[in-house]
Order: sequence, then structure tokens, then C-alpha cells
Amino acid sequence: MKDDSAEAAGAYGAAGVDLDAARRVKERLAALVEGTFGPEVVGGFGGFGGGFAVGGLSEPDPVLLATTDGVGTKVLVAQRANRHDTVGQDLVHHCVNDLLASLARPLFFLDYVATGELQEGIAISLVGGVARACRANGLALLGGETAEMPDLYEPGTYDLAGFAIGVAPRSRLDRKDGVAEGDSVIGLPSSGLHTNGYSLARHIVFEKEGQTIDGETPWGETWADALLAVHRSYLPEVGPLLDDPALHGVAHVTGGGFEGNLPRVLPRTLGARLDRGAWEPPPIFAWLARTGGVEEEEMLRVFNMGVGMCLVVEVGEGERIAGAAGGFLMGTIVRGGGVQWA
Repeated sequence: MKDDSAEAAGAYGAAGVDLDAARRVKERLAALVEGTFGPEVVGGFGGFGGGFAVGGLSEPDPVLLATTDGVGTKVLVAQRANRHDTVGQDLVHHCVNDLLASLARPLFFLDYVATGELQEGIAISLVGGVARACRANGLALLGGETAEMPDLYEPGTYDLAGFAIGVAPRSRLDRKDGVAEGDSVIGLPSSGLHTNGYSLARHIVFEKEGQTIDGETPWGETWADALLAVHRSYLPEVGPLLDDPALHGVAHVTGGGFEGNLPRVLPRTLGARLDRGAWEPPPIFAWLARTGGVEEEEMLRVFNMGVGMCLVVEVGEGERIAGAAGGFLMGTIVRGGGVQWA
């Protein structure tokens, strides 16, 4: 008797999709994913959806908040370096920080990996990084999807996206209404480029300057280490401050830099005056500006410039909060919109 399933699998394989590889990856991912489960997770690995019990949430009048993002063209650096265990961490940390900017406590995460050809080792490294970051940040990796699409992605390439859900008491979400003229702006140091500006950075490093991924930077690390430095999670610093009434707003400095992100947590009638001399960016930013001929105004709009998160705090509380969060005072809330530089 003809084996129709084998014939179908062979036809699909001829079209570029390896069903057996997908099955093996799924089996190997089970332990990684289930290692992030807590008692709130309902059901096991491998279903069509993940369950998370919300009845035991400690927040009064809880509101669920959702965020989604990717890591952009940083994945091209990971592919160039053949180092795939960090971008999954980047993805989780980016979403965690977005939830913190919504004043929410992270609860659970889902990932999506799209690739042209499913390579088991790469898939395990990617999701392994996601699972590692989920465990470190107290999220359940509730589910995910790996899609093999050879007609859409070139062999050896992939993209990565994620979705996170958090929770906050409804009363906390109204706190941004307390932002006032004279409030302090605190900067929290970044770990590097995080996940933004990589199209420009890659152009300068690899195309304009012809650097190799294993070559050494002028400040003494490889380009792989410099460009793949993991996007920092600010949960350890900001999480304990979420219920502090002095914390009025949190801005995650991502695409668009300060100008594109800090005003998102301010009333329309208020802006921020920031002191460019309040901190010294890591050397990679000065190198990119000088070597790439990028004006400072554009650098401040494209990159985080060494500040991955800004906190807006009540007048008189800046030094206390800066000390608690490991940050520094970098500006003040003023009348008028946008971001001004002093």
C-alpha cells in the first residue's frame, strides 16, 4: 500500500520544508519552555494555545497590558557572527522594558521565529536565549511558533519577534497624570546599542569601514561582542519602584531616541530639557559618529547614546530614585513640548 503521509512529507520537503526537523526541534524545546512555567500556567507544552491563570494576581483591579516587538537587523549581525543565543534575550528584555514603561509587571511571553530553512541548532539557540531571559525575568514562556518559509527567507536567514503580557493595578496607570513642571529626569545606563540603529551601525562598521565580525574594536573587544551585547533588562532596578508614588513615568529609549520616546510619557503641554554633559556614552557611539560622519542631532534620534531608560520622578525625589535605580540625573521637565538640550 502506498504511504500517502510519506509521499506528502516528501513533496513538502521537495518544496523546502522539513517536517521531521520541525518535529525534532519541538521535542527538544519542551524542556526549555517548561522550565519557565510556574503554578499559574495551565496545561503543558505543545498545545494550540497557552493558559495562564489570572485569578490569583496580587494587583487590585488588575489591567492586563500587552506589547510586541522584534530585534530588527541585529539578527543579521547574529547570523554574520554565527552566534544565535543572545538575540532571544534581546527580544525578551525589549518587551519587558516596554511593559515597565507601561508601569506593568511582566507575566508571560510568546515568541515567533520565521526562517527560510529550519536548522535545529540555530532554532534551539534562539529559543534557548528566549527561555533563559524569561526565567531571569520571571515570565512564563507560554507558547510560540517556528515557521519555515523558503520562498520568503533566504537559506540561513531568520527573523524573530515576541509578544509579552503584563499586569498593573488600574490606579497605577493614572500616575502619569501627575507629571509636573520641575520633575526630574533620571537616566539608566544602556549596555550598548540594545536593539536599535543597526541598519546604520552595520553600514558604517561592515560596508563603509570593511571591519570583520571577529576584528577588534578600537576599545579592545571584538565587533561581535560590541554589536551583540545583550539589550539590558531594567526589571531589577525599575520593578521595585513601580509602586513608588514618586515615579511618575518610565520611557524606554528605543527607535527614535530621546525625542521619539520621552515625550510619550509626558502631557502634551510639557517637554524635557536634558543635559548632554550629564553622562559619557560608551565608546561605540563616539566611534560611529566620527567614522560614519553622523551629526550629533541624528545620533540622538537614532541611538540610545548610552541611556536605555528614562524615569520621570517627582520634584525633590530625583537623587533618592537615582540612587535606588543605579541611574543619574540628566534633566528636568519643562513647559512646552518635545526634548530640548542644554
